[in-house]
Amino acid sequence: MDLKQVTVIGSGVLGSQIAFQIAYSGFKVTVYDINDEALVKAQHNMRTLTDSYERDMEVTDLELKEALSNLIYTSNLETASKEADLIIEAIPEVKELKIDLYKQLAILAPEKTIFATNTSTFLPSDFAKDTGRPEKFLALHFANQIWLNNTAEIMGTEQTDPDIFETIVTFAKNIGMIPLPLHKEQRGYILNSLLVPLLKSAEDLLVNEVANPETIDKTWMIATKAPRGPFGILDIVGLNTAYNIALSRESEDSKKIANYLKENYLDKGHLGIQSGKGFYTYPNPTYLDKDFLK
Repeated sequence: MDLKQVTVIGSGVLGSQIAFQIAYSGFKVTVYDINDEALVKAQHNMRTLTDSYERDMEVTDLELKEALSNLIYTSNLETASKEADLIIEAIPEVKELKIDLYKQLAILAPEKTIFATNTSTFLPSDFAKDTGRPEKFLALHFANQIWLNNTAEIMGTEQTDPDIFETIVTFAKNIGMIPLPLHKEQRGYILNSLLVPLLKSAEDLLVNEVANPETIDKTWMIATKAPRGPFGILDIVGLNTAYNIALSRESEDSKKIANYLKENYLDKGHLGIQSGKGFYTYPNPTYLDKDFLK
């Protein structure tokens, strides 16, 4: 199947990155979000991304202008769906929101349309029946800072058509990603199966007052030679995403983490890099200081 028209549902941090990378790769992309205010913010995110691509990818102004010209924006779900060959869902990690969206898309999208979820924590089989087309539904998961961390984890269900799976593998290559096929469903895929336990351990250390974020990050960075620690990573992921992930786990210690994030960060508008402040202040977080590890 030749994919030409792509719709990205959700224009947050990663949704914007996904849409821009696909547009940069030459596809026509419709960006959907729930209202005009969210779409204005999305357009700002896209312009900010051009700076990142120019700095990190050495692309030309013409290439960036072409990428921006491939993007259109709408808050009308029917408009967003009607011509789509592929719809990528990148809305918050709230199960009920995703189920409601897929039930609407099942009615609005053409029969040809493939649905892909970028969910970080749920399984595609959690939503397959709600899509109305389980054979054309799978997970397509991207890492944050998609232009640098160009992984595409691809995970179907037992009902996913193998040809659809291979179509998405090819699509991932065509947008500059390295396809990483999973042979069975795994909550968290490969990346988050490794990463989420690290981040939760760091959050546990913080909320239980064992150490502050800088000390925890410093420990990890010195011991592993990693370029940033778990709280630097959480700022990239976005603290709203970290909050939703903590809520989804439903254990008492995870509820404690969620409450801590809400009271100390989200309620103050400190969402991580996207807001300019999270555990660190940007664009110059202290973990980049030359003396941080001393």
